[in-house]
Amino acid sequence: MATRPARAGGSATAPDPLEALRDAAGAWVWDVPAGRLYADARFANLCGLDPNEAREGLPPSAFVAGVAPDDLLRVKIAVAGVMHGSETFDKEYRVRGADGAIRWVSARGRAEQSADGDLLRFTGVLVDITEQKRVEEQLRVAQTAGGVGTFEHTDGFGTADVSHQFCKLLGLHPTDALPVRTINALVCAGDPAIVRTAAETEDQTSYSEMRIQRADTGEERWLARRGEHRTDGAGGGGRFIGVIYDITYSKAAEAELRELARTLEDKVAERTQERDRLWNRARDLFFVLGRDGIYRAINPAWLDVLGYTEADMLSRPGINLTHPDDVPGSRDFIEMLGRGEPIRDVDARLVAKDGTYRWINWTVIPEGDLFYGMGRDVTERKLLEEQLRQSQKMEAVGQLTGGLAHDFNNMLTGIMGGIDMARRRISQNRLEEAEHFMEAATTAAERAAALTHRLLAFSRRQSLDPQVVDINQLVASVEDLLTRTLGERVSLSLALASDLWSSRTDPNQLENAILNLAINGRDAMPDGGQLTIETSNLTVEWPHTAGPDRLEPGDYVLVSVSDTGTGMSPQVVAKVFEPFFTTKPIGQGTGLGLSMVYGFVRQSGGHVGIYSEPGIGTTVKLYLPRLEGDASRTTPRRRRPAPRGAGERVLLVEDDPQVRMVAASVLQELGYRAIEAVDSEEALKVLAGATPINLLITDVGLPGMNGRQLAEIARERRPDLPVLFITGYAASAAERSSFLAEGMRMVSKPFALDVLARSIRESLGS
Repeated sequence: MATRPARAGGSATAPDPLEALRDAAGAWVWDVPAGRLYADARFANLCGLDPNEAREGLPPSAFVAGVAPDDLLRVKIAVAGVMHGSETFDKEYRVRGADGAIRWVSARGRAEQSADGDLLRFTGVLVDITEQKRVEEQLRVAQTAGGVGTFEHTDGFGTADVSHQFCKLLGLHPTDALPVRTINALVCAGDPAIVRTAAETEDQTSYSEMRIQRADTGEERWLARRGEHRTDGAGGGGRFIGVIYDITYSKAAEAELRELARTLEDKVAERTQERDRLWNRARDLFFVLGRDGIYRAINPAWLDVLGYTEADMLSRPGINLTHPDDVPGSRDFIEMLGRGEPIRDVDARLVAKDGTYRWINWTVIPEGDLFYGMGRDVTERKLLEEQLRQSQKMEAVGQLTGGLAHDFNNMLTGIMGGIDMARRRISQNRLEEAEHFMEAATTAAERAAALTHRLLAFSRRQSLDPQVVDINQLVASVEDLLTRTLGERVSLSLALASDLWSSRTDPNQLENAILNLAINGRDAMPDGGQLTIETSNLTVEWPHTAGPDRLEPGDYVLVSVSDTGTGMSPQVVAKVFEPFFTTKPIGQGTGLGLSMVYGFVRQSGGHVGIYSEPGIGTTVKLYLPRLEGDASRTTPRRRRPAPRGAGERVLLVEDDPQVRMVAASVLQELGYRAIEAVDSEEALKVLAGATPINLLITDVGLPGMNGRQLAEIARERRPDLPVLFITGYAASAAERSSFLAEGMRMVSKPFALDVLARSIRESLGS
């Protein structure tokens, strides 16, 4: 490799940043028309390819040959996006190099197109970012835990990489690596070791406390260990990335708190010398709370952290300071304390005197008629965690937009290409062939409509039509369809509970959800197996999981779909509800099935749980809220072809000219007389006149006054006027029963013309 000439008066051996970049980065050129991939030696070594073959040209499949299995699908999706119109490629993923080691790489490339829009080349660079990733992982774990000493240990090796702060906490001389036996030898007998293998750790995200004797002074200290096991893809070894931090002060404070709880009894106002010593010197928030939720005492730390004096707090309900989003969880924890159960390691926000909120981590112990608590300010840790979540959200948004671009480009190609070919065949008077291409365009458009509905379902913004449904009857009614769909290798069984509670839900969406889950189960059993659909009643007494999507206490109708298939790892289970995440090969799944199920159930006020073990199978549970009372159950009615009109006048209000033109043509063809308006203002002028109007058809999302407001004014002037809403998306129309009044109906865009015709006839019949 050539070196850069030295400047006059300078050293010829000065480091060249371009040389360093070349050593770290590898380049590729993908000749798309020729179907050949050319790469330099650095790219080949990073991806486990032969450098000579890479220089001479390889099949395009070599681009992903070395990618770790866990990352392979998303890399293939990103490459497919480039091949179908995306101009840029920007991904981080793991590869197995020529030396067998797993490395993180950052790949950035761009597509080059001809003047006609044909893809010519896909070029880019690959940079080794393994060290950067390792540091980021250590930093993230340290930030999440609030720790100070970082360490990393690889299973099967007798040494651990450690930070200098780690050594200081143990009283050892600062170094970059330590023997495992040296670290664990400092742990007091009977306490868990600091460094353990994955087999010795009960769970992946491990937290434990242990006592050590410092190597330099022999002093006994309490340490907390927090971290997580990571498994590198493609069969790589296991690593533990963790932190330790000193909790001696907290353990002493907790012990004193327990002693204080045993000695204070009910007369909290009597300030003993022991209480003064503990409360006045503590940096954490101490409090005494009555079973009525009223503060009895607080320590001076409240003034430093939140700005409150004891006079501010005494006789004040504790729940009044809690952030509104944390109030439900706080009430649940108070109930747990009422049953005599202590609370440990619980985060909740309290409002400070200046109006800001601080995150506090609480430990509360019930003793007699009082609750004794200790809280530590963890606001900075929470801010770091939120930054991490935001970065994960941005990654999800990138995955979503990339998947959308890929799928919609495919569908638009089918629509535009089909229409163009149909025009050509019509001009050639080859009408039968034109019909074939029109069918292809229609199929592509229907796929695009289905994708839109699934996206609305995932975002919980679809228009639902909830009814009181006999869920057992609904499940039984789709048994024949499921049997045909699953095939001969999969055995279907139903376990339907007697006396099942009522639930109010959208029956069509529930059918779609069950069908999606059944198809997923079938695909997970390529060699056949058992699929079971079960219904039952369930009462949840305490919240399950935390956060806004937790399962709240209450009564639920439970619909479970179980398979005996391949199962999923915890890492895959954590992503299954993400849009466009799929374990299926490209072209065999959009990754929106489970996200649609999740969005529909959450929009219905329910919850979705998933349980899976590799090699055993998967169960997905839909928790639908119980409907109280004896409301009569309904089942979907079979629709019949709509009769033609008899000259009824229909006021059509639609701001989109193409939709208005098509709808008006349908009305005229069916025998109705259409009066067109582009917005509410123009429609009101028609309604103010004397022209008879038999039906108002209006888009919901009109500019200015929306369609629902227009209908209200129209009803004031013509009380018996039927209204049919057409909507692509409107947040206010997410639940039809609360949006529609008597004599109103709704149809969602995009709609088939026979659906519109049927809805018009039903509206006029009302």
